[in-house]
Amino acid sequence: MLLVTGVSGALGSLVAERVAGRDDVVLGTRAGRPGTRLVDFDDPSTLPDAFAGIDTLLLISAGYGEDDVVVARHEAAVSAAERAGVGHVVYTSLSGDGDHLTYALAHRWTERRLQRSSLNWTILRNGLYAEFLTWIATPDADNRITGPLGDGGLAAVARADLADVAVSVATDPAPHAGRVYELVGDRPLGGAELAEALGATYAPVTLAEARTAIAASGAQAFQVPMLASTYSAIAHGFLDGSGVKSDLRELLGGREPLDALEVFVAAVREGAAAA
Repeated sequence: MLLVTGVSGALGSLVAERVAGRDDVVLGTRAGRPGTRLVDFDDPSTLPDAFAGIDTLLLISAGYGEDDVVVARHEAAVSAAERAGVGHVVYTSLSGDGDHLTYALAHRWTERRLQRSSLNWTILRNGLYAEFLTWIATPDADNRITGPLGDGGLAAVARADLADVAVSVATDPAPHAGRVYELVGDRPLGGAELAEALGATYAPVTLAEARTAIAASGAQAFQVPMLASTYSAIAHGFLDGSGVKSDLRELLGGREPLDALEVFVAAVREGAAAA
């Protein structure tokens, strides 16, 4: 039996769609929706019942937050899986070229925790989503992309592709035991290219100006360095895909990944239509 956590989230909901109707899969969410198991990593008392009878756990990272919060959530999950006799944990981590990001620490800690555990494990190091670019590169009211992406680019990957990989691995985990997979896009997308695709202008501000704007937007305290470090890592060439060898095509069965630029443009236009 496979348990998928976080099915109320963006990635988890796509996984849930792909396993819908299977009698060997159960879904978990902290929202306690009908037909799901209650899985609340902030309340470890929910986990024994949630993990009972589970052979494989697809542990979708339990949300961004301060490092101590995310680490505590993942520690609760891994410890509960050990006690419940779960056979295999598949964890959605962060790509190996993301170590310069402020939110990498909790992912790397979780990877180490799994590698030192009594569990079989597989680590899916997901690149940043193409859809995430809408957070940092959507044109403003003057049709300008002002995010400080410099001359760098992001090897973004479509969330749907990552969902397909997660389902493929988690429903047949044995061949993937002890593997760490890098899952980033084929080519980097830079600010000028993103702007051209939208008929916009690329007019990047400085990192300091971006940090000030993020702080003034009502972002939580941890989100300010999170987004600023993302801008900086892209601008300085650390997330362009050249630092890792991607396993995306292999785990997609050789099919072409979705075009990240097309995914980004569609997401921006969908957001504009919904506004």
